[in-house]
Amino acid sequence: MSVPFYVSPEQLMQDKAEYAKKGIARGKSIVALEFDQGIALVAENPSSLSKIGEVYDRIAFAGVGKFSEFDQLRKIGVRYADVKGYAYSREDVRAKALANAYSQTIGDVFTREMKPLEVEVVVVEVGEPELAGHETNAMYRVLFDGSISDHSGYCVIGGTVESLEAYLQSNFRDDMPLGDALRLGRDALSSANGGGPIASENLEVCTLDRSRDGRKFRRASADELSSILG
Repeated sequence: MSVPFYVSPEQLMQDKAEYAKKGIARGKSIVALEFDQGIALVAENPSSLSKIGEVYDRIAFAGVGKFSEFDQLRKIGVRYADVKGYAYSREDVRAKALANAYSQTIGDVFTREMKPLEVEVVVVEVGEPELAGHETNAMYRVLFDGSISDHSGYCVIGGTVESLEAYLQSNFRDDMPLGDALRLGRDALSSANGGGPIASENLEVCTLDRSRDGRKFRRASADELSSILG
């Protein structure tokens, strides 16, 4: 009778983490930045497949890694928000609760399944001063193992996170107008590639703008980006 191959739990978790990190590293980074009227999400994405999407009234989602996996998470988030808003109130749908749900889902897969999810996601919510409990912006980053962290000012997922965070720490300032925030996001992503500025047609940019009536989410067109970025 053959003896089953034994792997220690510590080694198994380390192997899963390395596997997930390699999958995520193949994707391009995404930067979330606060500006004076809300939050901008900027991604290098020459593909027609969207990395950024709307989840609810004031909430957006972005993911890096394996597209099929983070897109499925986005759809789960949309259903979660719709059910909670219908059962209670639209104002009860919060980015924090959604990020916690993602953390639990991703963490359960990492712990129990042989193959972890090759994803990192960010959930952002634009604040509205006149809405009780939603006065300030919120940004939450969820890693491949379910680890969750909250951020202020800016947040980076995927790719070379450390170098991008260092660049943003040196150049970010509070209450930037949208144009400055988008230029900073593009320049940060360009610095990670070590090349010239990324062409506007290779960028995916979405905003949550509190000054908009109704839906706060908006996807910028290539022509708009060319006009803003020059």
